[in-house]
Amino acid sequence: MLTVDPAVARQRLTDRVRYSVAVSAIRGFFSALRRLFAPTRPRSDRSTVPSPGRTGAGATVEVDPRSLRDVRLAYRPTRNASPDPGEIVWTWVPFEERDGRGKDRPVVIVAEAGKGAVLAVQLTSKDRTGHPDYVALGVGDWDRSGRPSWVNVDRVFIVNPGGMRREAARVDAARYGRIATVLRGRYGWN
Repeated sequence: MLTVDPAVARQRLTDRVRYSVAVSAIRGFFSALRRLFAPTRPRSDRSTVPSPGRTGAGATVEVDPRSLRDVRLAYRPTRNASPDPGEIVWTWVPFEERDGRGKDRPVVIVAEAGKGAVLAVQLTSKDRTGHPDYVALGVGDWDRSGRPSWVNVDRVFIVNPGGMRREAARVDAARYGRIATVLRGRYGWN
């Protein structure tokens, strides 16, 4: 039977560990050098071009709907270049935490706000059944996946013309009517 001297076995194991540590350290050193001298590229989750509606004169702004007066709700979608009440557009929407973060989201235009700007409420496919701040819209052609949607009537945005990315679709008159009924009851709009 073959036996190995325990002292020799320990020495071999120690040598292997030292070699492995040395190789890892050298690899780490060269990886750090590569990162240091490699040209920088933007991270894929951070666009170098700001989203329309995020900043500047075209920024989408959340407003207190209770402070708005003379809001006239009227369903008027028209196939033209300008967005109208009843249509769905995409814009940058700030997160509810109001910490400067947000993302591009669909919104339903509910009224005109003057100077080309519109009032809009956020559209979501996250199930909000029974939640008092949400109006169920069901399934529509605005969601390619065919998911049911809701609008959040508690968050109202002024969306400026420069902040709209694209028209996505429109809600039908009955769905717009459900949204308008809740907004009228909640905020006293016309």
